[in-house]
Amino acid sequence: MKQQIISAATTDTAATNPLVPNVWEMGVVLVGFAVLLYIVVKFVVPMFEKTYAERAEAIEGGIAKAEQAQAEASAALEEYKQQLTDARAEANRIREEARAEGAQILADLKAKAAAESARITEQAHAAIESERQAAVVSLRSEVGTLATTLAGRIVGEALTDDERAARVVDRFLADLETQNAGAAK
Repeated sequence: MKQQIISAATTDTAATNPLVPNVWEMGVVLVGFAVLLYIVVKFVVPMFEKTYAERAEAIEGGIAKAEQAQAEASAALEEYKQQLTDARAEANRIREEARAEGAQILADLKAKAAAESARITEQAHAAIESERQAAVVSLRSEVGTLATTLAGRIVGEALTDDERAARVVDRFLADLETQNAGAAK
């Protein structure tokens, strides 16, 4: 009988379906799963949520910072363009002022040169006139001496009287000037 019992026990276990789980095993597995699920929901998921929120905040902050940096760069670019435009306008203004100043300096120098030229010409004319007067006086005295000597030889008497000699010289020179004036016409 013993053999029958062993064989019946073996047949009982063999009679159970291996695909159907044992109730006690299922209960233990369900309790373990519930504890594990509780731990995951209570501790792990909030940590993931916290990390996710921090990363999302960091990304949004980075995007905001990037947008702000982009706006600052655009403002700086506009300011740079404005400064460049202002600098070009200032350079053009300075260039035009320099041209006008150069033209004014050139005009002043031309006026000074013309004035200096006129002064030098006037001085030259004055010097020429004074030299001409000196030459006329010198020639008068020489011509007077020659004329009195010549007149004395022609007349046959010496003209030693200064007053008479001066009258003869003046008359001789007046005759020469009228002859020259008539020839020049």
